[in-house]
Amino acid sequence: MAVQDAAPGASGNHSTHLRRDIGLIGLLWASEGSIIGSGWLYSAQKALVAAGPAALISWGIAAVAIIALAFVHAELGGMFPVAGGTARYPHYAFGGAAGASFGWFTWLQAVTVPPIEVQAMIGYAQHYSWADSWQHKDGTLTGYGELVAIFLMAVFTAVNFLGIQKLAAVNNAATWWKVGVPLFTIFVLAFTHFHSSNFTAKSGGGFMPFGAHGIMTAVSTSGIIFALLGFEQAIQLAGESRNPKRDIPRATILSILIGAAIYILLQVVYIAALPAATFAAGWAHLDYKNISGPFAGLATLVGLGWLATILYIDAIISPGGTGLIYTTSTSRITYGLSKNGYVPVQYEYVTERGVPWLGMLTAFVVGCICFLPFPSWQQLVSFITSASVLMYAGAPLAFGVFREKLPDVERPYRLRAGELLSPFAFIVANYIILWAGWSTDWRLGVAIVIGYVLLAISRIFHLNPAHPPLELRAAQWLLPYLLAMGIIVWTSAFGPMKHPWFNEWWSLVVVAALSLVIYYWAKAVALPAERIRAHVADVAVIDAGGH
Repeated sequence: MAVQDAAPGASGNHSTHLRRDIGLIGLLWASEGSIIGSGWLYSAQKALVAAGPAALISWGIAAVAIIALAFVHAELGGMFPVAGGTARYPHYAFGGAAGASFGWFTWLQAVTVPPIEVQAMIGYAQHYSWADSWQHKDGTLTGYGELVAIFLMAVFTAVNFLGIQKLAAVNNAATWWKVGVPLFTIFVLAFTHFHSSNFTAKSGGGFMPFGAHGIMTAVSTSGIIFALLGFEQAIQLAGESRNPKRDIPRATILSILIGAAIYILLQVVYIAALPAATFAAGWAHLDYKNISGPFAGLATLVGLGWLATILYIDAIISPGGTGLIYTTSTSRITYGLSKNGYVPVQYEYVTERGVPWLGMLTAFVVGCICFLPFPSWQQLVSFITSASVLMYAGAPLAFGVFREKLPDVERPYRLRAGELLSPFAFIVANYIILWAGWSTDWRLGVAIVIGYVLLAISRIFHLNPAHPPLELRAAQWLLPYLLAMGIIVWTSAFGPMKHPWFNEWWSLVVVAALSLVIYYWAKAVALPAERIRAHVADVAVIDAGGH
């Protein structure tokens, strides 16, 4: 029983049909192009400053966490290849209230990535004198910078209006470059400037100068998790895949394995290539002599000016490609939310080229607004990391329900030991929320409340004829989960308390215990099998053009 956006339909005089034009390479490069973005340009330096050479442990933790989540998503993506899939799985398992919540988390994550990529592009542009007026020294945008940022967001939107086939061609070309340049950088630095003594240098404080707290904090706030995100883009575009059952699991798994390997190797060569003088005052005070851009600055310092030139060019292409594909996925997520009845029906209308135009324009406007409350790259990264993990947390919960209640549904990819990996994936998702810290999580809480208000308005004023029942009993665990996570973060070593209740290690124990309670509670109260099948069938009918 696989669900697809397969047939053309109409709502009034408007088409609501997505075109199936993407093959395996297009899906793989959609995910890979999202993973290799601004993260590789900044995260190695920021992780090193936060954790020292032990940032390699941070990358290992993050890779295990994200790979576990990716494998869970791969099975779900093969089972239910629908547009905006990650926003729809909780709807199947837990009904309207949970579906609307995780749909909002998914949209919130996707819509804030393009502004992050724009911020990264502007940051690297500081290398050139003509961009001096775009950014303050603290990383915030000037008035001119705001105008440039809005222009770049408009470019992402305009390219997307060309249609999915042309977009895929542009993204494929950009991703070949985006993958090739980091690999080339790894090769050059490894063979020309590799100082193994840097990993244990006394001047930097040794391998683990900031202890476990630095390792954990680096995972969320230094851009490590953010760098590895994006594997789900193949799933979001499932409604436009030519062979979704076969291609979506493959694209999802391959993209994260390739991405994780590249990022870990980048961190290794970055640490090893640094001249000793740059960390003479300790890793927390890494000195770049005001040269903009971590990797390009490093190449300049070690006399590889030609490599720096390539990296400054890549600083436009890599973030630009990621921003481009996330703009695409945001519009598909709103399309999926509308199909499920959560947002106005107008978000289902598409152009002749199959572009959900209103979702695209909304992504542009909200993306521009993001430059106001979160103007610097790292602030945006911290926020998006927590938002994205909340999105990903819905998949392991739905996975557990489907394994138990839909054992006969076709699974083109079946995750081995899924019953164990699924709760583990939920635990690590909540760890990432913990490590993001209170200063980030409280902002996420505000965004969640805003989302509930907007979803309530759509429902109260009947802005969508599809009116899914909330099915609150199946979502009874959701509010306790969100509140309990907020309390734990507040009272932990990652919160604002001068004398926290839980140190780093006890925080991990408490979050793991809460995660298991919520996981099995959600599984126990999930919708019955017949109701889940009805939701799946309803989506099949809706995606075929009706309500």
